[in-house]
Amino acid sequence: MILYLDTSALIKRYIREDGSDEVEKRVQKAAVIGSATITRAEVAAAFAKAVRIGLIKRETAQRDLETFRQDWADYERLDVNEVVVARADALAWQHGLRGYDAVQLATALMWHETLESDVTFATYDKELWSMARLVGLEPFPPDLDED
Repeated sequence: MILYLDTSALIKRYIREDGSDEVEKRVQKAAVIGSATITRAEVAAAFAKAVRIGLIKRETAQRDLETFRQDWADYERLDVNEVVVARADALAWQHGLRGYDAVQLATALMWHETLESDVTFATYDKELWSMARLVGLEPFPPDLDED
């Protein structure tokens, strides 16, 4: 299985919350795991927000962020270039997506097309999950729309 992790799914590997176990199980089954290069900045921002709102202590966040940064080399880091941004532009306009959500979706969709293989798109954003299904990616978790 080829697995694309957006930020909402990837962060669950480092901050224990609902969905963390299912993401970890899917990661263990995956042959390849990828994400857009912008995800690195989004993950750092998610850790900073978690500290800001009191979800985790700063020392814990710093330790877990360092673990993520070490793990980052193990992921397929998919470039965000002019072609991806143009695709994201079209997706954002057509489906009313937020900017980075459109970039995440465009990156996964273009990876799917380049590989000519199924890509599972892991996200915990319901709107993005629905759009992934609409454009032909396999959304994960399979039952997010039922929550």
